[in-house]
Amino acid sequence: MSDSKVDRNILEETAKIPWKELQLFFASGKAIYVSKDLDLINVATQIKDDNKSVVDKWMQENLVTPVPDAKAKTWYEDDATVWAVVVKPWVLIQEMES
Repeated sequence: MSDSKVDRNILEETAKIPWKELQLFFASGKAIYVSKDLDLINVATQIKDDNKSVVDKWMQENLVTPVPDAKAKTWYEDDATVWAVVVKPWVLIQEMES
């Protein structure tokens, strides 16, 4: 499967979703925050392809992390909508542009 096909498949699975609908994933530690400095589709592709060196670098730079409690609380209180995509077993989440 080519990278462009993978990207298209992931793109098709990406959706806007209310943060409140993702609480179960957050509570189970499966919600992963992706910085707005990164492309959500690229991050999802790198995780799906198990590109450990790239993902580890992003994690060390705090660009890809478990969703922080403070951010989760703010999104909940603001009734925020986020971008999300599933890369089993994770749900990758990125803030939407204001």
